Amino acid sequence: MRYLPLLLLCAAFAVQAQVPGQVVASGTVADEASKTAVLAKLREVYGADKVLDQITVGQVTTPANWSDYVQKLITPDLKQVSRGQLKIDGTTVSVRGEVANEAQRQRIASDFATRLNPTYTVTNGLRVSAADQGVLDRTLANRIVEFESGQAVLTPTGKNILDEMAAAMLKLKGQKVEIIGHTDNVGLRASNQNLSQARAEAVRNYLAGKGIPAETLVASGSGPDRPIASNDTVEGRARNRRIEFRMAQ
Repeated sequence: MRYLPLLLLCAAFAVQAQVPGQVVASGTVADEASKTAVLAKLREVYGADKVLDQITVGQVTTPANWSDYVQKLITPDLKQVSRGQLKIDGTTVSVRGEVANEAQRQRIASDFATRLNPTYTVTNGLRVSAADQGVLDRTLANRIVEFESGQAVLTPTGKNILDEMAAAMLKLKGQKVEIIGHTDNVGLRASNQNLSQARAEAVRNYLAGKGIPAETLVASGSGPDRPIASNDTVEGRARNRRIEFRMAQ
């Protein structure tokens, strides 16, 4: 379940809960009006029953219009963050947690910066979730997407695996996936590079034909440069001739 323990700080202490589904607001603000405004915005975005109030009012100094700027940062975009934390300490803002993809990671931090005046600094500690990569890895299950020997033509077995991959990718809801072709080291490197690229593109085209938006699929070829086994054995070379699927970063 997604949750964002939210840490609002203008003082030197904080308490953070780790309860799934709950948003925790803690720290010290300068007055009751600031506290009320921040909590109202949180409840608007997350729902009143999801917000745990641990904010206190105390003798702290805040920048001009601080409460207004804090409210500008509390938007529905934060609901895209899992296991996260938003910390606002004076004019220093940091955000941590997991998001679905790199584009989301960059956009959230960029939007923060545009909502603040130049005296604020934003630290982007967001990272791309490993959960979506796990969907791809579990579906492929270390199997090899097979092609006709020396060609970029999928075999029936290769197509069956890609049918399963297409079903898995539909669960990723339009997130970008990189398709990386690899070869063994037999033959000319340039030829292997071209073959790995052609095979990655063949996979991309097949998946697009199965309903995966083509613009979410990026094909690239690594040739023989990234082996996962020794090229000195038949078994090792077979493992190195593979298609890899990675969440685009």
